[in-house]
Amino acid sequence: MSLLDETIVRITPRDARPAEKTAALLAERMEGDDAALGAWRDLLLRYIRITGDLHPAAPSPCVVIACADHGVAAESVSAYPPETTVQMARNYLVSRGGAANAFAALAGAGLVVVDMGMKVKADLPGLLDCRIACGTKDMAQEPAMTRAQATASIEAGIALAQKLIAAGCTCLLPGEMGIANTTASAAICAAICGLSADAATGRGTNISDARLAAKIAVVRRALEHNAPDPADGIDVLAKVGGFEFGCIAGLILGAAAEGAAVILDGANCAAAALIAQSIAPASTDALIASHRGGEQSHRHSLEKLGLPTYMKLGLCLGEAGGSSIICRIIEILLRTWEVLDTPHESRAETRFSHTYMPKDDPTLTDKTFDFYLHTMQELDGASMRACQSYIDNLAKPIYSLGALEPIAVELAGIIGEERPAAGQETALLCFSARRLYAVQEALTQGAADAAGVTVEIAHLKQGASPRATFHFGRERGEALSVSYPILALAASEQSADTPLGTMAGELSAALLTADGALRYDADDFLRHVPPPYQGVISALMGAIIAAAHNCSLLVLDDAVTDIVARYAERLCPAVRPYLLHARGTLLRAKETIPGGFSACIATTLVEASLMMLNEMKTFADAKVSVAADGPGAGKQHEAK
Repeated sequence: MSLLDETIVRITPRDARPAEKTAALLAERMEGDDAALGAWRDLLLRYIRITGDLHPAAPSPCVVIACADHGVAAESVSAYPPETTVQMARNYLVSRGGAANAFAALAGAGLVVVDMGMKVKADLPGLLDCRIACGTKDMAQEPAMTRAQATASIEAGIALAQKLIAAGCTCLLPGEMGIANTTASAAICAAICGLSADAATGRGTNISDARLAAKIAVVRRALEHNAPDPADGIDVLAKVGGFEFGCIAGLILGAAAEGAAVILDGANCAAAALIAQSIAPASTDALIASHRGGEQSHRHSLEKLGLPTYMKLGLCLGEAGGSSIICRIIEILLRTWEVLDTPHESRAETRFSHTYMPKDDPTLTDKTFDFYLHTMQELDGASMRACQSYIDNLAKPIYSLGALEPIAVELAGIIGEERPAAGQETALLCFSARRLYAVQEALTQGAADAAGVTVEIAHLKQGASPRATFHFGRERGEALSVSYPILALAASEQSADTPLGTMAGELSAALLTADGALRYDADDFLRHVPPPYQGVISALMGAIIAAAHNCSLLVLDDAVTDIVARYAERLCPAVRPYLLHARGTLLRAKETIPGGFSACIATTLVEASLMMLNEMKTFADAKVSVAADGPGAGKQHEAK
């Protein structure tokens, strides 16, 4: 029996009982409020189902970048020349400046680079040689490879998965490098999902309209000429795929057989997963999809796989960016679940610091308030322009790291440095009208511990006026922003007797229209806030104004902080660039948990952005070819 056949026999549906037991315990520990976790609950349970353990250890991840060349590159379907594939392999292993290097560092993962069939055999330190051939054939003219080669590429991935898992890896983060491979993934998706070339084909390396039209025609011609069988994944791979797709499909099959997890990144990984699903349908039980990217095929592939996603970052790069972020978020969820499932009396003491409102109300004049509103600093435009130019010249297709790029640029403007360093100190300032009750405390503690965020609980005085709580919030925001360039802001639920998200729901009803727009003018909204919440809303407003004035990036938590921040923007538009609205826009879990849980998760995006900025190398430094087409042409510069 072949390795592939042996592996297929061992792939069976995952046992649902550990996840079902965890779901019941989670509901009990959260006192029936577990739905407030939104899709993060589903992600946690999916990972537990994959591992089969009620309390799995944090993932031990490995990023695997499969490199291969494509004959269809001769059809000019990419913005980059074919030699870029081997140049990027050198960048990963010698310059250590690829996005894969940065994101592996983010996830605390090992990095394995595999030559599955680059056109040129490269002598690079650490390169794993699994070469099938010197690139595929031009699929627009003939099948990309033979069926035997397709099977060999899959078995290479299976063998690699077995080796990595035996060495202790519990979570594979596959990625790929191969010029023209989004042409192949479009064809794979079109064949298996029954789509037209137009519906499945995207811009790949951000190509021009003219080149996109030519690429669509190439995909259409490849499908018509080769007629891949949509029910036979190996046939699809052989006729319109690539060796790196076979490797990733094999990694998935190997992980599914061994009980390990695979977190998918972009459209190419999803296309490889379609091949694995066709070969062994139960292999999808091992999969977690991280995000939905910009390639048209990605959405269709994920729908066919039946996998939800958790982020929409606009990523268009297959170097484990989205999967590394989700791997970090899984760590946060597992730590939070561990704290929740530990009896309160047995939990480690929280490392929260506590501050309390003074007994006497302060004197606060309109002039003091006006001082903050009218002396807000503009971001450092020179640092922002320099940062954007640097990001444009990192060795990747231009704009391919989506929302991570503007986060870095805004932070550069806030701090006043072209390249803010990674590892920026981050704090969470959480306002509370009462002592945190057990569930709220556990959620905040678990998320903050795993995210490495320092926590201050700022206690409001019962019956204090909005003016006094504004001053207290202003004072705490000002004090923390002196030491922390990244400050998360939150408020706890006001009562242990109400479901998580109650305050957010009531404030949304009071302050927003049915379509989510702000209902009132900024200078009038506070009197429409329900009286029990006026103190905490005033404190948050004070903290936002003061911390932005002190030049901190403010990471917002739940709908409560989001609403207050939007009114702060209306009151003082100069505040806007200091605010990171991640929940509901970039992160799509729809959780309704207050107290900083969501903000701690959102800090992983800032962490990823800074890793990108500090770990990646430019085209010139890494000696990688630049774009010859699309918006990158003329903006990206090679070594002189």
